Amino acid sequence: MSQPSLSEALATAELIHDRDTLEDAIEEMADEIREDYDDGDTPLFVTIMHGGMPFATQLAFALGERGLDLEFDYLHATRYRGQTSGSGLAWLHRPATPMEGRLVLLVDDILDEGHTLKAVMNWCEDQGAREIRVAVLAEKVHDRCVEGVEADYVGVEVPDRYVFGYGMDYNEQGRNLPGIYALGE
Repeated sequence: MSQPSLSEALATAELIHDRDTLEDAIEEMADEIREDYDDGDTPLFVTIMHGGMPFATQLAFALGERGLDLEFDYLHATRYRGQTSGSGLAWLHRPATPMEGRLVLLVDDILDEGHTLKAVMNWCEDQGAREIRVAVLAEKVHDRCVEGVEADYVGVEVPDRYVFGYGMDYNEQGRNLPGIYALGE
């Protein structure tokens, strides 16, 4: 069975947010985060791979421009593994940096239902993180969120459709598209 074509998906996809809109949202988020982390502690900035990488990079630079120093690590936990629907959580890499007593900022591409994010947050709590905050580029608008999972910082909202681009994939394709698209209905 061949993999669905990104070009075919793009032919019927709707551009939800363009690059300029996303970059403006990231700048606004950086202002909010900088205000919240003004007490001198260096946050542990944890990128959730792969989807969070493009957003996390831009957010980190924006925070650096605002004078906020960060310590970096990453994790890779996924429920999708190249599919368009989720299943059981697979941990591919856990952060090596100790979290005991730390301020942790989790950075991800999207908050959909929150199953993966809930597991990651629980793991950080188990590691002794003093505080966990969440920054997501996009939040999907629906009423199916896991209880207790919320983002502290949200760039944009997206409709309750399959979205891709700007870190989010369509069958492991399109993560580097400079906008967020929704599959055609």
